[in-house]
Amino acid sequence: MPPRLAYTTLLIDEYDPALEYFRTVLRFVVLSDESLGDGKRWVVVAPSHEGGALLLARAVTPDQVSMIGRQGGGRVWLFLHTDDFERDYLHLQTHGVRFEEAPRDEAYGRVVVFVDRWGNRWDLIQPKA
Repeated sequence: MPPRLAYTTLLIDEYDPALEYFRTVLRFVVLSDESLGDGKRWVVVAPSHEGGALLLARAVTPDQVSMIGRQGGGRVWLFLHTDDFERDYLHLQTHGVRFEEAPRDEAYGRVVVFVDRWGNRWDLIQPKA
């Protein structure tokens, strides 16, 4: 098998509220939630069972805590593709997600920037067919 990027680490404050957010608000599936001892867990979430996934890592050091919500340096750095923009946009709205703009059409598809509960900036994108 050729190399592929399997996980991207996302710093969070606590595991259980993060899992609730990803399950309820973003409708991700939990691929793994295993105890590693000493309060650490191996928690992997993804939009589906195929493709990229996020490894949720509880920040423990002051430096890690200071980076929660700032891993992208203020840029959009997480990209969530959808096959039904309106469905997912309305779902996020009903769950209180903060949008930084109105949806717009670009050469690559329909897109809107939103901010997760930690301050990370995401693009919700329905790519052009």
